[in-house]
Amino acid sequence: MARLGLETDIVDRNVFANTVARFREAKITLPTFAELAAPWTIPASIRDGLASVGPDEAHPLNLYRVNWYNGPDRRAQIQIPDHFVVPEAVTGTKAKIVVVLGRNFPMIEAHKVLAAYACLAPRVVTGQFDPTTHRALWPSTGNYCRGGVAISRIMRCRGVAILPAEMSRERFDWLERWVADPSDVVKTPGSESNVKEIYDECARLDRDPHNVIFNQFCELANHLAHQEITGRALAHVFESMHARRPELRLRAFVSATGSAGTIGAGDHLKDRFGTKIVAVEALECPTMLENGFGAHNIQGIGDKHIPYIHNVMNTDVATAVSDAATDSLEVLFSHPAGREYLQSRKGLSGAEIDGLASLGFSGICNVIAAIKTARWFDLGPDDVVVTIATDGAAMYGSERERILASRFGGKLDAVAAAEIFGQHMAGVTVDHFAELSHVDRKRIFNLGYFTWVEQQGVGVEEFEARRDQAFWRKLRDKLPIWDERIADFNRQVRGA
Repeated sequence: MARLGLETDIVDRNVFANTVARFREAKITLPTFAELAAPWTIPASIRDGLASVGPDEAHPLNLYRVNWYNGPDRRAQIQIPDHFVVPEAVTGTKAKIVVVLGRNFPMIEAHKVLAAYACLAPRVVTGQFDPTTHRALWPSTGNYCRGGVAISRIMRCRGVAILPAEMSRERFDWLERWVADPSDVVKTPGSESNVKEIYDECARLDRDPHNVIFNQFCELANHLAHQEITGRALAHVFESMHARRPELRLRAFVSATGSAGTIGAGDHLKDRFGTKIVAVEALECPTMLENGFGAHNIQGIGDKHIPYIHNVMNTDVATAVSDAATDSLEVLFSHPAGREYLQSRKGLSGAEIDGLASLGFSGICNVIAAIKTARWFDLGPDDVVVTIATDGAAMYGSERERILASRFGGKLDAVAAAEIFGQHMAGVTVDHFAELSHVDRKRIFNLGYFTWVEQQGVGVEEFEARRDQAFWRKLRDKLPIWDERIADFNRQVRGA
């Protein structure tokens, strides 16, 4: 239970008392999961206080901004989560492809800060994590560890980022500004696909009893936060569209798997709308499709294994996207020659181009996979496919320079822009796309055995329990209990 972050009772009352004292001194209270799902329910005094707090400050009130309802300025609260519909001139399909934007989250401009909060907060309020003695270790391929470091700093504890050495320079620049000590950035060998190397480093660091590892790939609070908070936010976006056009149907939710936290939102959407859940991976590392392996540059969707928190038996589709497409399209959307092509030849407005240019690699990957989904299922103008852009383009400037040099000889002209669009957007096909049968789901589920049972020591019975949808539904009972714990913890912090 402790390893998977599922405790609901207070485990150590001395640790709990230490934490209350630390938070009282620092004037830190915690938002409930229900408040993050519906931030208009956050007390008015806290919402008023946020007006004077910048979104990138390590300020306790910024914990209350860890939700989908921040505006483009990342300060003001908006009524519907920020999103845009990708123009038909880009997608080539009549279906509505809706991208919900994670760049408005505080501190890291990516929604992974939500997963980090969701994993740490229950440990804090159940006396499992002592900010006066413990270090929080955040294994990641980039955004989650940044979110973990930010949440740790706000909670006045030491956060350690563990990530592959070949991730974008901007990630490391950010971490250097936020960690307490340079040694709190641990670089492991390889790139996006080298998750096993991260696990190996965690096993080494776990020998120190002062280290607490928040492994996003098996922390079920990661799944629960997205199932409840992200799922409700996506539903709210669709409902706002449906109110204007009642004939619309939410046909699919598309998400690159990564830690398999975000894809948990699909469970909420399937329960509510019958939405299909589409899991996406890199073509260069087709783990779900082919039990394959390899390296790629779609930063944010680490692979070569099946995350413990992926509800595989509820997944309807597996598909793959090449990093050649995401690399090239990121350059196209951001480069002046690409923007000129999109405006003059595709008729896009400046705002539409800005929307595309704001997407990071995994967001572009999700858009391509959404197009594949629309084409596979012959979706039309009354059909909606919703997906997420985890982060924006701000984390990839150095990668853009490298890609421009390596793939395009350091320059992009009108001809190259047209070639990129024709090959990687207009040329999207339904290859590497599989509707999953029951046998397919079992095959993918079974692949997780080698990581979680053989390598990470999970019991076979515990591993097998996740086949049953009753397991995932019962998990949801944890959220209201954690919220009660958070409310009680806050009362003690305030001395009430």
